[in-house]
Amino acid sequence: MGLKEMVVNDMKLYMRAKDSLALNTIRMLLSEIKYAEISKKEQLEEDEIVKIVMSGIKKRKDAAEQFESGGRTGLAEKELKEIQFLDKYLPEQLSENEIESIIINIVQETEDKNFGQIMKQVMPKVKGKAEGTVVNRLVRKVLDGNK
Repeated sequence: MGLKEMVVNDMKLYMRAKDSLALNTIRMLLSEIKYAEISKKEQLEEDEIVKIVMSGIKKRKDAAEQFESGGRTGLAEKELKEIQFLDKYLPEQLSENEIESIIINIVQETEDKNFGQIMKQVMPKVKGKAEGTVVNRLVRKVLDGNK
């Protein structure tokens, strides 16, 4: 079963369970997927759907931080719960050690110490399996350790 079908099936489950928070979160995700398909004028690939899910999670994390700093803990908790519903559509995330070993291998293979070039090579290998901010931090850590 594809990722989009899994989202549709989950939406049906949440409808039956009358879980409004989960249902609204999944409907928003489906809406974003359909919008992207209309823009592209064809069905999305799995990795494109994963990118949409990751974007939704990032937006909710940012919103939760904003609400938390503004003293709106109820809204921050809602955003964090929505993240939990979206997390299950992501592939298994790599640990920091796994990401770091990928970075070290690339640095050793290319012997390149240019941050931008390393990021360009690492990101396709961890696509959908790691957040860019984590990869960014680990690349800097590895490059600082190699100087």
